[in-house]
Amino acid sequence: MIKSLRFAASAAALSLALVGTAHAQTPLQKPHVFTAKDMASLDRLSDPRVSPDGRHVLYSVRTMDYPANKASMSLWVADLKTKMAPRRLKISDGGASGGRWSADGKSIYFVSGRAGGTDQVFKTDAAGETATQVTATPFDVQAYKVAPDGKTIVVAMAVFPDCADFACTEARLAAKTATKATGVVYDRLFVRHWDTWADGTRNHLFAYALDGQGVATGQPVDLMKGFDGDSPTKPFGGDEDFAITPDGKTVAFSAKVAGKDEAWTTNFDVWSAPLDGSERLKNLTAGNKAWDAAPVFSPDGKFAAYRAMKRPGFEADRFGVIIRDMATGQERELAPSWDRSADAIAWSRDGKTIYATALDVGQGKLFAIDVKTGKVTALTGEGHVSAFDVGPTGLVYASDSLKSPSELFMLPAKGPAVKVASVSSDALKDVAWGEPEQFSFKGWNDETVHGFVLKPANFDPAKKYPVAFLIHGGPQGSFGNSWSYRWNPQVYANAGYAVVMVDFHGSTGYGQAFTDAISQHWGDRPLEDLQKGWAFATQKYSFLDADRACALGASYGGYMVNWIAGNWNAPWKCLVNHDGVFDTRAMGYSTEELWFTEWENGGTPWQPGATYETFNPALHVDKWVKPQLVVQGQLDYRIPVEQGLATFSALQRKGVPSKLLYFPNENHWVLKAQNSVQWHKEVLDWLDQWTGNTRPGK
Repeated sequence: MIKSLRFAASAAALSLALVGTAHAQTPLQKPHVFTAKDMASLDRLSDPRVSPDGRHVLYSVRTMDYPANKASMSLWVADLKTKMAPRRLKISDGGASGGRWSADGKSIYFVSGRAGGTDQVFKTDAAGETATQVTATPFDVQAYKVAPDGKTIVVAMAVFPDCADFACTEARLAAKTATKATGVVYDRLFVRHWDTWADGTRNHLFAYALDGQGVATGQPVDLMKGFDGDSPTKPFGGDEDFAITPDGKTVAFSAKVAGKDEAWTTNFDVWSAPLDGSERLKNLTAGNKAWDAAPVFSPDGKFAAYRAMKRPGFEADRFGVIIRDMATGQERELAPSWDRSADAIAWSRDGKTIYATALDVGQGKLFAIDVKTGKVTALTGEGHVSAFDVGPTGLVYASDSLKSPSELFMLPAKGPAVKVASVSSDALKDVAWGEPEQFSFKGWNDETVHGFVLKPANFDPAKKYPVAFLIHGGPQGSFGNSWSYRWNPQVYANAGYAVVMVDFHGSTGYGQAFTDAISQHWGDRPLEDLQKGWAFATQKYSFLDADRACALGASYGGYMVNWIAGNWNAPWKCLVNHDGVFDTRAMGYSTEELWFTEWENGGTPWQPGATYETFNPALHVDKWVKPQLVVQGQLDYRIPVEQGLATFSALQRKGVPSKLLYFPNENHWVLKAQNSVQWHKEVLDWLDQWTGNTRPGK
């Protein structure tokens, strides 16, 4: 539940030799207050892919049409050797995402819905002027990869796993649509997951042969025929979940056999299958009953690397990097003493290095790990690397921070990193950012705990400012030096608030023991960290007005807000709880990913010794007195709507000033642009009401 109940020179010291300004958006007027609408309207850069010759980088840009409340995707190319402005590919006019280079660098594959009805794979040449349709599948292509030899494409589609062909899946879906009866019968969990009810389909991988023009031909091979599970994994999986061997003969993928225990096991495995369907699936990691994920092959195909946890049932365990000899099956952990959890991994072009991203003391860094010795070297410093790709002469990565959305950088084999593309720098050049500062203090067990303070925009050292005390979700997550489009401290800083964020015990990036410390201790150890962090910050930073402060959080952060309401409400003028847990015991019966609540509470709700009632906010409602805004999404199946309704009911029944902001079309996150702006307006209005803040530009 980390994603949901919960991501050689410093990026801040990078050379700013920007290649062109083709992405220029309309600059905000100076001086300008950075608002939630500004944030929701920004273009977003992602998914960099280096061409095989290392000359160009292909990347995606998401553009928001705010009045239409709809985003579109386009593909751009930047030249890594000249200062020419990045160029938008003309094929983007029909919508384009998921751009990938062919092995020879002459073609670019991408996904588009331009054919009408379904998302399909298309291809274009390096000029990007015209598009050729590659696949014509009956269902959406959810992810794809082209074999290195260019002879096969593997695509992911949702089908009924017991069906022999596409016609069977089509017929079943048509029958469901045609019937007037709406009842659905389930005989196992998941009945719903994240924000979607189960319909019986599974994400399966299919292999199509490509003809001389690079177009899919013939009948596809179901590489997961009869497999009761998903690849890409649900709900957030993509093409990182599978890989094709360099010889183009085999696919390896990460998946979990659903069975009857899908909702309470984390036993994902790495499987392999020949692309021609000549052999049955092989489970390469059957010996590990914990999570195995994201296989990648060495350039010569002799080895595979994948990420693996060790403790079954624990989704926030450390992801170590495992190297597997594909001929012998022998495995070893790379850098076992490196006390960080790898988020994404890739091989160097010479096979001597594994690159990995990982959180590290409030930063999201890119690391190089020597395959022979296991030596780990940090390649970036401050900021957060969200994506990267390996080229023949260096790395290209996307990096963001508390003061910048994602931008693209080139890190050559020698020398400093250079900025190569930005889609928001022009639009934001006249914004006065709140300045962040990291601090540390002694928290629970006298251990070092870190946090960030963010000064208000246009800071005046002679003034004292109201405070937004932000509490992150996860709980195995972090409010570090990164950019967010949902909980962005700069929106509060530009509204006249100072921001304080504490990475309490349970946070990621500080070693696995630090992360482990919160399990079965949701209400004591992290609360102690928050209390000591608040005391430290208000003593150290004189501009914080401790008498005008509100505490806000989502998911676990929302749980903590409810816990604070009954156990530490004295410092706060108001509270904001977004999709937070109200009743931990009810949560254990109603959330979908049961492995999370069972690990965090030491068992099922009916087992002796489990801690569901130990830190249950519902048992402390008698002490709730502080005004609280409750936010809840109807489609949130992680923390179901009843938790938010119960919170609001308790507040109303007690006569505590309170409001409920309800989104019928949002899940655990508020993602739609206009809903996001409404969310921020209601939250900031609530803070202003109870702190007496006069918001700039309001």
